[in-house]
Formats: sequence, C-alpha cells, structure tokens
Amino acid sequence: MSERTEYAPGEFCWVDLSTTDVDAAKAFYGDLLGIEAEAAPGDPEETGGYGFFMKDGKMLAGIGPVQSGEGHSAWSSYVKVEDADATAAKVKEAGGSIFFGPADLPNDAGRVAMLRDPTGAFFGIVEQNRNPGAQLVNEPGTWTWNNLMTRDLGGAKDFYGKVFGWTAINHEEAPRDVLMWQVEGQRWPEGMGGLMEIGADLPAEMPAHWQVYFIVENADQAIERATSNGAQVGFGPIDIPVGRVATLVDPQGAVVSILESHYPEPR
Repeated sequence: MSERTEYAPGEFCWVDLSTTDVDAAKAFYGDLLGIEAEAAPGDPEETGGYGFFMKDGKMLAGIGPVQSGEGHSAWSSYVKVEDADATAAKVKEAGGSIFFGPADLPNDAGRVAMLRDPTGAFFGIVEQNRNPGAQLVNEPGTWTWNNLMTRDLGGAKDFYGKVFGWTAINHEEAPRDVLMWQVEGQRWPEGMGGLMEIGADLPAEMPAHWQVYFIVENADQAIERATSNGAQVGFGPIDIPVGRVATLVDPQGAVVSILESHYPEPR
C-alpha cells in the first residue's frame, strides 16, 4: 500500500468533489475506481452532507453537495499550509482572490479556504488539524497528481512561487509540454504537481483550472466503464512517458483525469 501519514506545508494533501448528485457520483466513482464512500461523522446538518471516498479503511478524497444553487460539479485540490489566514493574505498580495473562507471545518478537522489565482484557476488551502489528508495515494483507485492548466505560464509561476515557494522546471522524463512544480531539494518524480499551457488546440472556452488525476489499472477499460455509466471522454487516451492518460467528464459534469501508471512510486 502507498500509505501517507503526513504532508509537508506546500504539498497538495487532499482533493474533493462538489457535485449536483452525491448518490449518483458515489455510484459512478465506486464503479470506476473500485472504492467506497461513507458519510463524515457527526450531524449531517453540521457537515453539510460531506463524506469520504474510502479504500481498505483509509480516506482517499472528499465528496459533498454543491453548496450554491448555481454551482456546478467540480473536483478541487488543496494545499497544506501552516496558517490558512496568513496564506490567504499572501494570495491577495500576490494578485489572487478569496472565493470562500478561511473558515473552520466541522469535527475540528482544520481550517480551509477556496482561492483563485490571477490566471483564473481555483484551488484550496487547508490548515490541517484532525483530518490527516489522503491516507492512500499512487495506487489504483487513489488520487495521484494535480496539474494546472493555464493560458498564463509566467503569471502562474510568479504567483505560486510567491505564495508557496514553488519553482516550475523542465524535466526530460516529464510528459511533453508539462513543467513540474517543485521545491528546493526535491528529485524527480517528487513534486507539487504539473503546469501546462492551454494551447490553441484546446477549446477557446476552457478556463484555467487544476486537473485532478486518479490511478486506474487499465485506462481503456476504465474509459469503457465510465462511458457506459454516462461519462464523456474529454481528452485521450494517449500514451505519455509515465503511462496512459485520459480526461473524463462525469455524468454530473465534473472533469477528472485518469492515469494508467507505468512509473514507480515517488521516493
């Protein structure tokens, strides 16, 4: 098992799904990834209907209803920080904006905020307390990677460098046209995630966004299961140096990427 017991500040530590149909999404991802779902402990009115995707008794990701009547289904990525309020202030100083929070989570899980970078991509930060983050990663059925798609590489590099101390680098083993977010001292394949420009070959209406990747044992078979259950293929599948990837749009409209990994786990 690829267990995680802690995350360093500046690392992605959690992903979750806000969806217009929680029960349908649980069924879809349960079949696609071979995982289960359970409700968060406590009063559902206090937790807002939030719950967890699980595997072997370990938390993998979160799931909950869209909070706004005009909201849409989407996956979100969260970076661990030591002080959510201080980091939110840094985001504003660096040209980003605050969409929600910082606010305390139920069950003393921590303090969270949803933010928007200057290029238009939303992301979250979490000051962890009782919630340890994803407890299983980098194996079939679990979250493995985050990739920023943007039309402003320079603006993204400047912003995330100021807020988290990340540097975007080229690496010969990385997929074509993808830069790697890293902090000093890390070695491939360690890293905070990826960075890729939204080029002219992609839809003009595509907004800047953070992609969330889950590992599957076989990408083509996963696509067949997903489409038979109402999903659409947004991109791929294609082969890249680390495996075979595709991007799906789930039946509720959330975009999620899958990876059939051909690379060893990060050290």
